[in-house]
Amino acid sequence: MTSVWAAIVVLGGLIFAHELGHFILARLCGVEVQKFSLGFGPRLFGFQRGPTEYRVSVVPLGGYVKMVGEGVDEEVPPEKIPVSFSHKPVSNRLMIVAAGPVANFVLAFIVFTMILFFYGSPVLLPRVGEVLKDYPAEAAGLLKGDTILAIDGEPVETWTDMAGKIRRQGSAPIELTVERGRQVLNLVMTPVMGQAQDVFGQPVSKPMVGISPSGQSFTRRVSFIGAIKGGAAQTWHVARLTVVSVGKIIQRQIPVSTIGGPIFIAQLAGEQAKEGAVNLFFFIALLSVNLGLINFLPIPALDGGHIIFFSIEAIFRRPVSLSIRERTTQVGLALILLLMGVVMFNDVARIFGQVAQ
Repeated sequence: MTSVWAAIVVLGGLIFAHELGHFILARLCGVEVQKFSLGFGPRLFGFQRGPTEYRVSVVPLGGYVKMVGEGVDEEVPPEKIPVSFSHKPVSNRLMIVAAGPVANFVLAFIVFTMILFFYGSPVLLPRVGEVLKDYPAEAAGLLKGDTILAIDGEPVETWTDMAGKIRRQGSAPIELTVERGRQVLNLVMTPVMGQAQDVFGQPVSKPMVGISPSGQSFTRRVSFIGAIKGGAAQTWHVARLTVVSVGKIIQRQIPVSTIGGPIFIAQLAGEQAKEGAVNLFFFIALLSVNLGLINFLPIPALDGGHIIFFSIEAIFRRPVSLSIRERTTQVGLALILLLMGVVMFNDVARIFGQVAQ
């Protein structure tokens, strides 16, 4: 039951933010919105306010904003031309289409910022958990429980700071200032190149001294300005990792089976909800970045495809022909249906895999 309501909160929030972006820009550009729908298909419930019907529909896997003159071959009554999407300047149409994915990035930025400001940033202490055999740390005399205070005289406060300094040092000798009980020791060691895994599970070579963290951490308070900077950095970091992930899937370095659909999202949302509100909102922000990037893909039927069409119109001063738009949209829909088939297959395979276990 937790997975169900968590999925509703996650997917509902992402869809609402996306469609709200389209809606706000449409209204700012003077375009009349006929329908604002969460979900597709028949109407479940809703209300009318002004020219717009706000509704929740049966199929919860998306949403839409229906604007006057939105269809490529839609006939617009003369009295509706001033508020018609198709009769607005191409710059307005570009902004309206791009506003949906942009709203998802804005949502992610806001969520990351609020998490940092209200809950702080968890920081891993530079305390040694394990010392690996036959590595420089063991040879230099480093022990489990030692706290690393500085590297080459430069203080370190977190495990990330320490690891970064070791990585930048390469294979040159380094001096660690270490706290052991009431003692402060200076230990010299030379990192060796070792094999590790990156966030995608791919093997990478990097300088190593042969230690692992203790897992002890503290929460660092973040100022509002710091939270804003951190929220922007986190949004950019997730976006970059997502783009790299897509590239690795295309290159077959990451299996297609890692892609998940609505069922997988519901399962993950339920797990995050059980871990607490912070985890759930962090998950929402991650998915929001993914949704924004997916909709920016240059595939007809997605926002990115419309952006391409309008960009061509802006450059050549004439719209793309109706026949080309229709044919490319059909190809785009076929690609989307193929992707949906893959993610649904993966979701079902995961369920049967879990049952088999």
